[in-house]
Amino acid sequence: MYDVAIVGAGVIGASVARELSRYAIKAVVLEKDSDVAMGSSKANSGLVHAGYDPVPGTLKAKYNMLGRQMFDELASQLDFPFKQNGALVIIKNEADLPALERLMVRGVTNGLRNLRIVRNNELHDLEPNLHSDACAAMLAPSAGITSPYEMVIALCENAAQNGTEFMLDCRVEGVSKEEDHFCIQTTRGIVKARIVVNAAGVHSDEINNMLSAHKMTIVPRRGEYCLLDKSEGAMVKHTIFQLPTKMGKGVLVTPTADGNLLLGPTSHDIDDKDDVSTTKDGLDEVLTQSATLLKHLPTSKIITSFSGLRSWHEEDEFIIEEAPDVPGLVNLCGIDSPGLTAAPAIGLTAAEMVVKRLGAVKKDDFEPNRKGIRPFQSMTAEQRKAAIAENPDYGQIICRCESVSKAEIIAALRSPLGVNSLDAIKRRTRAGMGRCQGGFCWMRLLHIVADECGINLMEVTKSGGQSNVLVNPNKSGFAKHTGGPADEKS
Repeated sequence: MYDVAIVGAGVIGASVARELSRYAIKAVVLEKDSDVAMGSSKANSGLVHAGYDPVPGTLKAKYNMLGRQMFDELASQLDFPFKQNGALVIIKNEADLPALERLMVRGVTNGLRNLRIVRNNELHDLEPNLHSDACAAMLAPSAGITSPYEMVIALCENAAQNGTEFMLDCRVEGVSKEEDHFCIQTTRGIVKARIVVNAAGVHSDEINNMLSAHKMTIVPRRGEYCLLDKSEGAMVKHTIFQLPTKMGKGVLVTPTADGNLLLGPTSHDIDDKDDVSTTKDGLDEVLTQSATLLKHLPTSKIITSFSGLRSWHEEDEFIIEEAPDVPGLVNLCGIDSPGLTAAPAIGLTAAEMVVKRLGAVKKDDFEPNRKGIRPFQSMTAEQRKAAIAENPDYGQIICRCESVSKAEIIAALRSPLGVNSLDAIKRRTRAGMGRCQGGFCWMRLLHIVADECGINLMEVTKSGGQSNVLVNPNKSGFAKHTGGPADEKS
């Protein structure tokens, strides 16, 4: 019997897990996929919003501001990337200036004190590559960028480090309420818990509706993106927004925390909660709108495209509450933008709800700090020399595009959550995220995974489940693992 079961290992579930790991609580996280951060948390803009956009007085406004205030310390403690690069909301017509000023007033009402309007020459001095018709912008210096999946991994690893259990490949198929606990039917068996925290993203309505008479509907809102090579990462310094609409903040242009340039997202409601395909129309929309923001759009430098789903509720508001008719069911639903920014504060609030119901006390030995995998790419020449002397695997570069060493790959495979797919390694080390998108390193990665995990090459997957990379045992002799790449020079 667990004290609490958290359904979903995205940024919301991860934030709750980390906060609860401060207490003497037996907690488990149930995640339907083979790794954490596999839903909305791996396919979003990675923006840490300043807080000017949400309507004052809403939970979105409240938790945006509270969460932003927590980011600097959290990133420092958990060793995930965060950069305060600032944001610009641009207009191209003087007639839109009143709307821009209203947006600034909204931000001030929400508690921001450093917003200002920049005009013409100053704007183009700040961002020389902006389209020439940009005439003014609101500058929000406190906005930032992070790596959303690295943030989730960091939160989950720290929670695991402090005693939280994780059950991956564990889809919830049913939940019932017994007298003093919940009985959760999963693909890995029955899990019993006194409290359930519903952080299931686009599927959170399904969890609620299994238990509560107060039904809800979550609409999956798809956003498509294009990612450009690091050679274009410095094209803009700030995150460049258009004036927001009822469908969101629109297609934006932003540097990423890893140095690429990101374009997107679109915003379209769909029916299928698992459909993260990209479409020609969607990507055309991304490129068309992005081209209106920049003088020149280097489309030849696009290295990949992807899409993600946002969890939108019809009230266009976060749901952060214990279900009124189901004591012990804590619903965290409809957490769309600015959910990433708000997540640390939402996690804190949800943990307080759980702690109050359980009467839990804090641990004396909680460890707030977590250290990520040491990246060879960011080391100085002297640091690289010392790292190789200490661990010769640092001297074997597996991913040339991102300068990822064998030592980092092995560290990812030995990380606290016990993942072993190629995509899991990619999210922890960036191996395969460069301009060749794994064309050089994937075969070598296959052999390292098979060696380290003691499995056959045919069992190695791209992203868990049935996503085996090699599927024909009669080709290339790969059915039987021999201990190393057939051609080390390839």
